[in-house]
Amino acid sequence: MKQRVRVLIADDHLHSRCGLRVLLATSPEVEVVGEAADGQEALHLVNEYQPDVVLMDIRMPVLDGLEATRIIKNKWPEVKVILLTMRAAYKADALATGADGFLLKGCPTEYLLQAISFPHRSHCHEEQP
Repeated sequence: MKQRVRVLIADDHLHSRCGLRVLLATSPEVEVVGEAADGQEALHLVNEYQPDVVLMDIRMPVLDGLEATRIIKNKWPEVKVILLTMRAAYKADALATGADGFLLKGCPTEYLLQAISFPHRSHCHEEQP
C-alpha cells in the first residue's frame, strides 16, 4: 500500500483552509495533518508534524508565506512547499523563495492533487481556468 502524502495547510482565511481540507479529503493518497492561520504557526506545525508538503498562502499576518517558505526550505529542505495565491503577479517572488510549486487559488482540483502527489515538479499556472 502506498504511503499517504502528509499535508499541512497554511492560510489565514478559515474558509480557504476548510475548503482545501474538503477538497483534499476526496483523495485517499492525501492526509491533512494540520492547519495554520499564519506563517509563524506554520513553522511551529512543520516542526511538530514534519509534513511532506505545505500548501502555503502568500499573504498572511504575523509572518507572510514568502518568508515562512524561505525559513522552511532552509530548516527542513525535504519538506515541499507549494505556494497558493489569487494573483499570478506573485509567481516570480514565490519561486525565488525556493518553493517547489506555485498555484493560483481556484485552479482545478486535479492540478492541486498533482502538485501534492508530485511536489518535486513545478506546477505553475498563469491563468485561472
